Amino acid sequence: MKPDLFQAPDYYLLDELLTEEHKMVRDAAREWVKREVSPIIEDYAQKAAFPTQIIKGLADIGAFGPYIPEEYGGAGLDQISYGLIMQEIERGDSGVRSTASVQSSLVMYPIWKYGNEEQRNKYLPKLASGEFMGCFGLTEPDYGSNPGGMVTNFKDKGDHYLLNGAKMWISNAPFADIAVVWAKDESGRIHGLVVERGMEGFTTPETHNKWSLRASATGELIFDNVKVPKENLLPNKSGLGAPLGCLDSARYGIAWGAIGAAMDCYDTALRYSKERIQFDKPIGATQLQQKKLAEMITEITKAQLLTWRLGVLRNEGKATTAQISMAKRNNVDMALTIARDARQMLGGMGITGEYSIMRHMMNLESVVTYEGTHDIHLLITGMDVTGFAAFK
Repeated sequence: MKPDLFQAPDYYLLDELLTEEHKMVRDAAREWVKREVSPIIEDYAQKAAFPTQIIKGLADIGAFGPYIPEEYGGAGLDQISYGLIMQEIERGDSGVRSTASVQSSLVMYPIWKYGNEEQRNKYLPKLASGEFMGCFGLTEPDYGSNPGGMVTNFKDKGDHYLLNGAKMWISNAPFADIAVVWAKDESGRIHGLVVERGMEGFTTPETHNKWSLRASATGELIFDNVKVPKENLLPNKSGLGAPLGCLDSARYGIAWGAIGAAMDCYDTALRYSKERIQFDKPIGATQLQQKKLAEMITEITKAQLLTWRLGVLRNEGKATTAQISMAKRNNVDMALTIARDARQMLGGMGITGEYSIMRHMMNLESVVTYEGTHDIHLLITGMDVTGFAAFK
């Protein structure tokens, strides 16, 4: 087992823009990843299994709902702290970051923002501690980039709702205790409902045979005449804007997380370039490899500045959906390019589990697609700058 020698690049001295609390939160997450994730993650990725034993550790470093107020069990941190935690976790593995992102932005966030006080007190403290794990049901077999076309629905049966439908590509589904599910009422209006494991007719079959996010648990949500108590409806927001508001928070976390994956690939390639001797000198002394490394650190630095500014805007309540889309699209694309270049720098060793690069590359092939595909985010920016929607 190789030691985790990761050193984070900070070419533009961005640490000077961070508060002491930001750095303390980040460093705690970094050390936890080095100690608890790096030594085991290659093995779990090879086995295509999620390491459930790390759930308590994720809770301990504040990865579950870091910006949720302390009164509900969260850490009460700001948006930059949330981003830095996601960056450090994804430096370890995108699948582990997905677990934390879903819990925070797609389960705890809607209960906090759209739920009532009873729902907040019932679910949030247990989600923050990791006692409960959650998932988010929006994507359907026939509706991904067009979530408004969903067919999952519920009917009012007097003392309960009757829920029917299916969701797919759901992170955390196989082991989730609760699911925040988006479904249409009888008038076609979209609402969020909290569905609990154990409700009759609710099943979560696991998705197998993945080449990406192999250390993350993915599954389906099946609803066959599930009786959902009326008090489980999230009352404070409905319509498609409700789940999209959750995705804003999650995409923001992804923008930070992708930097972590890119930094790990860069750091691995940089260290290898100094150690690998070919033609009697380190490959890092050649122009082609220096070109790759120089481009990597440039793109990482640009992404760091982009997300830091976005975090400031989020803290001030000014960040727009389109700004978040731009950061998610740019940073994931950046990370994928760096992973591919780093893989080439390592030659044949780059495809082995002895190094993290190939695993990051495969993971990022999911990250570039989920929570808005690369092309859909391009169209979101296009619509924002022109005023014309070109989705169809």
